[in-house]
Formats: sequence, C-alpha cells, structure tokens
Amino acid sequence: MTQILLYTDPISEGYVILITGLLIVFSALVILALFFNYGLPIMLYVYKIITKGKDKKISEIKVKGDSDFTGELSAVIGASVHMYLSEQHDIESGILTIKQVKKAYSPWSSKIYGIQNRL
Repeated sequence: MTQILLYTDPISEGYVILITGLLIVFSALVILALFFNYGLPIMLYVYKIITKGKDKKISEIKVKGDSDFTGELSAVIGASVHMYLSEQHDIESGILTIKQVKKAYSPWSSKIYGIQNRL
C-alpha cells in the first residue's frame, strides 16, 4: 500500500484566509455603497409618496399649529425643566484642597538601572 500524504503549506493557508477576508470586507463595502446610493433614496421617495402624497412637495406641506399652545405655556414648561435640572446637582463649595503624597522608592523609575549601562 502506498500512503498519500497531503502536505499543506501554512503560508498558502494564510493566503486563502487573507483573500477570503478581503473579499468579504470589500463585498460588504460595495453592497453598503450601492444601498446608500440607490436603495435608500428610493425607499425615502416611496415613504414620501405614502405619507405626503405624490403631487405635493415637502416645502408645500403646511404644519398644523395648535392654537391652545401659547407663549405662557412654553415659558412654564421651560422654567419647570430648568428647575428640575438645577435641583439634580449638589451644592458644592469652590475650595480645592491639594495634599502632597510622598511616594515610596520604586526601582522602576531609578536611573541606575537603565538599559544602557556603560562601564
């Protein structure tokens, strides 16, 4: 009986992995570019047709305002939001205290153990 030994070169396996990875990445980039250039504008146009109507432009659509919403109401809402956000923080003094801490000797920062000791 003859034995057939299949020898695979590790370098050739690396090339296969490299080429496969590059093909996956670049094909994903091409698909995303095609989607953003062609697919997304078509989907947005279809959404506009469904929601706004085919003949109307976005600038021609009028916003319906609520007549009950007055300036006083928006001022009350703004003041209440401001009061709520300002109450979340503690009142702290502006005094900074800096204490000097003495470090213990460390041979890691010592210059006598340098890499280039010249005699």
